[in-house]
Amino acid sequence: MSHDTPLITMLALAFVIAFAFGMIAQKFRLSPLVGYLLAGILVGPHTPGYVADSVLAQQLAEIGVILLMFGVGLHFTPSDLMRVRWIAIPGALAQIGVATLLGFGLAQFFGWGLGGGLVFGLALSVASTVVLLRALESRGEVDSDLGRIAVGWLLVEDIFMIAALLLLPPLADILGGRSDGSGNILTSLLLTAVKVAAFAALALIVGKRVIPWLLQHVAETGSRELFTLAVLACALGIACGAALLFDVSFALGAFFAGVIMNESDLSHDAAQRSLPFQDAFAVMFFVSVGMLFDPRIVFEAPLALLGVLFIILIGKSLAAFMIVLAFRHPLPTALTVSVSLAQIGEFSFILAGLGVSLGLLPEEGRDLVLAGALLSIAFNPLLFRALEPAEAWLRARPDLLRRLGAKDGGEV
Repeated sequence: MSHDTPLITMLALAFVIAFAFGMIAQKFRLSPLVGYLLAGILVGPHTPGYVADSVLAQQLAEIGVILLMFGVGLHFTPSDLMRVRWIAIPGALAQIGVATLLGFGLAQFFGWGLGGGLVFGLALSVASTVVLLRALESRGEVDSDLGRIAVGWLLVEDIFMIAALLLLPPLADILGGRSDGSGNILTSLLLTAVKVAAFAALALIVGKRVIPWLLQHVAETGSRELFTLAVLACALGIACGAALLFDVSFALGAFFAGVIMNESDLSHDAAQRSLPFQDAFAVMFFVSVGMLFDPRIVFEAPLALLGVLFIILIGKSLAAFMIVLAFRHPLPTALTVSVSLAQIGEFSFILAGLGVSLGLLPEEGRDLVLAGALLSIAFNPLLFRALEPAEAWLRARPDLLRRLGAKDGGEV
């Protein structure tokens, strides 16, 4: 019997090591995501010992991206976003702008050029939806008004980053990277817009009728496994169809699959059935990201890493804090939103990877993004624990609160 089973070996090793490190992280009251990233570093090519199959890891990570984006789409409720649109949309766009400018400035100091600075700044500007949702769930605030503002803010960030992922390849040549071979930039952008519009129209017009009908029909069979299979088939099928037929990214296809499925009365059941698969392959995604990380960056460029952490933990969080106060929301809301955004995650990894593949971002930039993500995710629970002391400290200084324009009271 042959034991040449690299896929099984890769999955078994990744899950076992990720579980062990995830438990260790949990014991230290850190996010398990920190453990998954450390597990990837351990089996990656930049550390001694066993090196996992990076090609298989990347393919499994792609499934993780698909299911993560499917989950984002499945939780995307336009009505919830519209309810907090006056703060979430302008606030998120302003905060992205501030953080991107800070990251761009740091990249220019490193001499990375226009494209490298843009990708680097964008990667540092977007927080992790996974980290945010888990933090809010632990505090029981997902369905609160404060939680809706934070989630709506993140949804705007996610949509903006999806647009950035679509636009970077056709713009790579003009930004100083490798051309995608499509010739005229305007033609390339127009072609990309047409493909995305065609896919979106087909997905939203046809999909909104077919997929809810399909889920209802499968649910009537009473077969739990068929319903789970239908959810996964829709998520992966639409994602692959988007890539193969419309040359649209797997991530965008999966996002639209989730948005379409959210229209169904069975969307809650679909979310529950797909959640274990999302969790499992999200682990693979974070493990594969850890495999890319070269730990030497911590010792070779400590000042650069401190600059990255300053942008993530202080720069964009302070910007979000001031923006929320400017919209006349109370101090607890401003503090919670700012702390929620004091980390980066999955979209940062995807953007950094795309930037490297397009020749826009040097590998050192990707390593700094990965190190910033690892440390910011580790620090995030500590920042949440500091919310009450920070609020008490500020309330003890009413003159400072007045200068900040903070609104008194505990309501959102």
